[in-house]
Amino acid sequence: MNIKDLDLNLLRLFDAVWRTRSVSLAAQQLGMSQPATSQGLARLRSVLGDALFERSGSGVRPTPRADRLAQAVQSALATIEEALNASQVFDPLRSARVLRVHLSDIGEARFLPDLVLALQRHAPGMRLEAMPLPHHQIGPALDNGQLDLAIGFLPEVTDTLHQPLLSDRYVVLLRQGHPMVQRWAQLQAQPATAHTQQALLAELEFAAVRTHADTLRILELMHWQHRLRLTVSHFLSLPAIVRSSDLAVLMPRNFAQGFAQAGTLALIEPDLPLRDFTVSMHWSQRFDKDPCLQWLRGTAAQLFSTHNATP
Repeated sequence: MNIKDLDLNLLRLFDAVWRTRSVSLAAQQLGMSQPATSQGLARLRSVLGDALFERSGSGVRPTPRADRLAQAVQSALATIEEALNASQVFDPLRSARVLRVHLSDIGEARFLPDLVLALQRHAPGMRLEAMPLPHHQIGPALDNGQLDLAIGFLPEVTDTLHQPLLSDRYVVLLRQGHPMVQRWAQLQAQPATAHTQQALLAELEFAAVRTHADTLRILELMHWQHRLRLTVSHFLSLPAIVRSSDLAVLMPRNFAQGFAQAGTLALIEPDLPLRDFTVSMHWSQRFDKDPCLQWLRGTAAQLFSTHNATP
């Protein structure tokens, strides 16, 4: 075939279908109708002489030829996008772009206030949408443009560019008058083995968040899973529960400190497995040179990289 026979928009269509494994989702992301998408795919099949995609369950499966083409097509599109963006001068004060960011419930509480304030000051016309996604969907969503940025502790998200923002660790949050608070302080005032500390904490009963798998994993590694009394969907419901009960919860220190400062809750910092973790910012290599997203990443890094680093 000759390159003159190929419409660049067909390559964008191919890329969207390959990434989403769905003709309807590709149409939605490209702002095309379903018939127009199907017609474009038929044209591309005719030009390349290959089916490219076959029906599979509720979506489509790429053929071996499509898989071989995918990397070259993505590289070519990225090169073109980079060249086009290089000539653009981005002015945040004049931008009306919608920015979509993955954040967990804790991430929204921790990051959104500062980020919204920065946008109001420097990019008042921009809109921000928090879009929490299952972790296995974040990488593809960054690649296909459904997401612009993801912020969090996301070890499952691979094949992205990323930048650390802050270090954190899991601590145990309790009500201020809980008997364990005084007993832990007494134990810390004298030499104590790790076994002694663990035996003391094993007396606690816990609440946990099902979407934060590491906290459940810590309970399992400490053999405390039989002490789990409550499982909820979000961290934000737990401070009120802890305040009015004897339940304890594993929670990131940066977040727990805000509750403890109010005086009704206390935190203790045992040496736990998987205790330390890093919150990072993730984005797609495909959009690395987008001037708007470069500005957003720089703003986020400046806001958060030096805040609340755990000693």
